Amino acid sequence: MTLKDAAHDPSFDALTGKIARERGFACGSYKPTCLMRRIAVRMRARAVHGYAAYAQLLDADPAEYDRLLDALTINVTKLRRNAEAWDALEAEALPALFARPERTLRTWSAGCSSGEEPVTLAMSWARAAERIGRPHDLARVQVVGTDIDARSLERARAGAFAESAFTEVPPGDRARWFTSGEPSVALPVLRDRITVEKRDLLEQPAPAGPWHLIACRNVIIYFDRASQDALLARFHAALVPGGVLMLGKVESLLGPARALFEPLNVRERIYRKP
Repeated sequence: MTLKDAAHDPSFDALTGKIARERGFACGSYKPTCLMRRIAVRMRARAVHGYAAYAQLLDADPAEYDRLLDALTINVTKLRRNAEAWDALEAEALPALFARPERTLRTWSAGCSSGEEPVTLAMSWARAAERIGRPHDLARVQVVGTDIDARSLERARAGAFAESAFTEVPPGDRARWFTSGEPSVALPVLRDRITVEKRDLLEQPAPAGPWHLIACRNVIIYFDRASQDALLARFHAALVPGGVLMLGKVESLLGPARALFEPLNVRERIYRKP
C-alpha cells in the first residue's frame, strides 16, 4: 500500500483516532505522510501487517504505546545543529536582547526533544555575553524547554550527550562547558539556566511569559498548515515587542505569519516581532 492509498484507509483513521483518544497525541494536526512513515517503523519492528492489527497490538501490549510515541516525536538533533544559524543568533540577535532593561531574559525551547536545543541556547547566550564583554549577564538568562515526550524530557534533565552530539561544537567550548568522557555532561554554568517541562505545543497554551526568544527548530514542518499558522500566531503573542523567533533551516514563515514578524536573518530563519 502506498502512502497515498493509506491516507484513504479507514483503518489508518481508526488507529490515529485511537492514539489521539487514548494518549492525547494530536494526530489530526500532523501531516498524514509523517504519521504513516513513523507508524510504519513500529509496525515493521513488531512484524505487524495492517493498521487494524497494530491497533490490536497496542491493546495487548500497552508498553508499545511508549515506543510508538517515541517514534512519533523523534527528532534528529545535536548540539549547535547548523552552527552557522547559532553564530548568526549570537551576533545579530542576542546582543540587542542583552541590552534590554529586564532583569530576566526568558527563552523558550519549544519542542526541546532530548535537551540539545536548550543546552545550545544556554551556550549561545554565554558566548554572546562574552562577545559583548558582559559574561556575568548570563545570570539574567532563563531557558525553558518543553516537549510532549516524557522519555525525551528525562534525557533533557540529565544534560548528558554522546560523542555524536558534539560534531558542530568547537573543541574549546566543549572543554569549557562540558565534562570530559562519554557521555559528556553540561556543567552547572549552563544547566542552572535550564528547566524542562512536559507540554503539548498544539493542545496547550504557551508557558507563562513573556518571552524574549523562542526557538522552535525542525518541529513545525511536521504539522499541517492550519496548525502551523496557529502555532506561529501563538509564538507572536508570547513574545515581547522586539523578541526573536528562531526556526529550523528547512522552515519559513508563510501566510498570515509573514505579517507578524520582520526578518532578522532570512537565510538562518531568524525573525523579530516588531
